[in-house]
Amino acid sequence: MAKDVVMPALGMAQETGTLLRWFKAAGDSVSKGEPLMEVETDKAAVEIEAPASGTLSNVTAQVGDVIPVGQRIALIIAPGESGSTSSLPSKPELIPSSQSEPRPVSVSATPVAARLAADHNLDLTKIKTNGGQIRKEDVLAYLDSQKKPRQAVRVLASPKARRLAEERDLDIRSITGSGPEGAVLANDILAIHADEGKGVMGEGEVSRIWRVMVDRLSQAWTTIPHFYLMREVNASRLIAWREKVKNISEEKITYTDLLVRLTAAALRKYPRLNASWQNDTILLNPEINIGLAVAVEDGLLVPVIQHADEMNLTQLASRRSEVIARAKAGKLSLEDLSGGTFTISNLGMYGVDAFNAIVNPPQAAILAVSRIADRVVAVNGQPAVQPMMTLSLSCDHRVVDGARGAEFLQALADLIEEPLQLLD
Repeated sequence: MAKDVVMPALGMAQETGTLLRWFKAAGDSVSKGEPLMEVETDKAAVEIEAPASGTLSNVTAQVGDVIPVGQRIALIIAPGESGSTSSLPSKPELIPSSQSEPRPVSVSATPVAARLAADHNLDLTKIKTNGGQIRKEDVLAYLDSQKKPRQAVRVLASPKARRLAEERDLDIRSITGSGPEGAVLANDILAIHADEGKGVMGEGEVSRIWRVMVDRLSQAWTTIPHFYLMREVNASRLIAWREKVKNISEEKITYTDLLVRLTAAALRKYPRLNASWQNDTILLNPEINIGLAVAVEDGLLVPVIQHADEMNLTQLASRRSEVIARAKAGKLSLEDLSGGTFTISNLGMYGVDAFNAIVNPPQAAILAVSRIADRVVAVNGQPAVQPMMTLSLSCDHRVVDGARGAEFLQALADLIEEPLQLLD
């Protein structure tokens, strides 16, 4: 039986994804689990595996298309099955990759025509066609009638070269390619980049990941009503706990691992902090999947530890080590980025005393963790030097009010100061 290939979702709030490249062409044999395509969402670019074995057929999406989540873009047919599209519905309208204003539903255009129209800021409803979808020829004819210059012929270039050129704000049409028929290859882009800055991004350049991060954080900052709760906690028992377990665990145990374990326990007790704001309502998430904010060379990624409340410390440390390594290598998978319900951002290793983080939508809260530092505090009414740590909880006021946030933070602080409560 034929298997649909659809645009996957990497997050609960994701609506579209951009097709970056196909690893297979129509008619190629594919095996279940092998890389089939690479897509980019508002989180990252990831490789998507084939959902079944068979022959790739009925490919309707092209590189650069911005596609609604869940939309079918190809089929994988089993031996003996027909690849005919006669029984398939007509291709749904794709969103122009330039992310221009969406055209009316009644107007249908091929992806090439849509991108060409968007590049010239054209209203598709004003473009005449002989019937059916608006095609590239129709757009070019309209440009001629308006005495606007035609778009240059599409330059031959590999998908990776196009991505690199876009990331570096380079006009790929001005680059001499070294590939077949003058195609621009990734090495051609990298050679220019090395000549200009010896591999270092110049002033004003931003990567694709950085642009995605800017878009997401700008949207979160301007649409989410944030409020912040801060709490200073004594980390003496946390330090002692780590010293004890790191000598008996096969995995390297970090403070982040301990905090994920404690945070998951606190979220079980206060599920409202594990909820989401979606479709103007509060959705209580059945799973506790904790994301870890990870700084990479080009920006910020948030790989996820799924079912964190069901793991022991060794399992948490192993999963944390794996996803952070993949994040830094640019090899995060679909699973690595999916389903986060709460996020921890730990800057303690950078010597930060305190900071506030921006909520990662559609999650309800994010925990900012600072360094552990010796401070003079009162112990039994007397001044004493103790290792202290500041926690800052950023909350979405649409989901969490001050009292609920404070109760969660109190529970987490109690667990940090007395981890043995986990045994209760």
